[in-house]
Amino acid sequence: MDTKDNKVKFDFFDVTADVGLRAYGGSLNESFQNAALAMFEVMTDTTQINPQIKRTIVLESEDRQALLYDWLSELLFIHDYEDLVFSHFIVKITTTDHGTYSLQAEIWGEEFNQSIHEVRDEVKAVTFHLMEIRNENGFMVQVILDT
Repeated sequence: MDTKDNKVKFDFFDVTADVGLRAYGGSLNESFQNAALAMFEVMTDTTQINPQIKRTIVLESEDRQALLYDWLSELLFIHDYEDLVFSHFIVKITTTDHGTYSLQAEIWGEEFNQSIHEVRDEVKAVTFHLMEIRNENGFMVQVILDT
């Protein structure tokens, strides 16, 4: 899938009582970035988020699916704990010497403010249900969010 600036970064699919998303990218890094953007889009209009607060995230997981789960769960934790919403993500994924996957990310956002940010659905959790990561002419990651 071509993911230049004018192409689809993510879309949603129907799941009973939850939100399913598919995020796309020319690389695994880009697909993880777009999955994060999609998750915050479920919560609010990400175009209204001023990327003024920066956080750094470092994770290590046993495989790519666990890494995707851990990545989105960590973002959700920061959102819940610090009441921050994010709109800009730079992700770098590597494999470690012992066969696990490492993620280093910088994320930017701001405090959630109901007078500025539209209130959409609350994301309660990330799930492994129907999770997929595929590389076919670009990467696609699929996740279901518990809302």
